[in-house]
Amino acid sequence: MPPATPRFLTLADVAEVLNVTVRQVYALVRSGDLRGIQIGGRGQWRIENEQLEDYISRQYARAEAHEDHHADADVTSDR
Repeated sequence: MPPATPRFLTLADVAEVLNVTVRQVYALVRSGDLRGIQIGGRGQWRIENEQLEDYISRQYARAEAHEDHHADADVTSDR
């Protein structure tokens, strides 16, 4: 029986999960922000589910750091 979640996702699958366009996912893969592999003679991109989850975690950490930076700036500007 195959796993409930496939190991590899297409760009369209990732776009659906992230609620963005396939073009935006392609840009993320090409820039290296989201790790993917090319397979087959036509070089179709696949993203491992684990890589997608790692990307999402990094984005949450980045957002938290951004919030912390703004909170620190608010404290120092009150002085």
